[in-house]
Amino acid sequence: MSKIQRVLAGSLVAGALAAGVLAAPAAQASAAASPVRHFFGNTYSGYNSGHGEDRAHRSYFGNGYWYFSGGRYWFHGDLFDRDHDHEYSYVWFHYRYKGHNFFQSYRTFGHRHFEKFGGFYRSKGFKDFDIRVCEGGPTQDCGSWHDVF
Repeated sequence: MSKIQRVLAGSLVAGALAAGVLAAPAAQASAAASPVRHFFGNTYSGYNSGHGEDRAHRSYFGNGYWYFSGGRYWFHGDLFDRDHDHEYSYVWFHYRYKGHNFFQSYRTFGHRHFEKFGGFYRSKGFKDFDIRVCEGGPTQDCGSWHDVF
């Protein structure tokens, strides 16, 4: 190997190392900026027609996850009405915040997306988050409560 070839090879190795050293802090910074998502499974309604209906044809809350960012807890997910019977599907959120219990419900005929629901501060006593799905009416054919947080 000639001197020129050795110098070029050394320069290439040094350049590759420098690029790796410069890229590492940027990769670490982007990883630190995105919060860790905590996923939870599907929550189904309690409806059963008695005709062999499986969970895929019931109302459910899916794609759910929560994360902690900026001192707050945020929740995401989707409510699906899969039976298309022209009756609403409901999701109930129960949480304990600022020393009180809260219940909120939302409904849909098809699909409803929840993005950044909550924004609860840890410092203000946020302690619990549960989900329940019903179909037909706000308290009809409800599944059991699913403890999310």
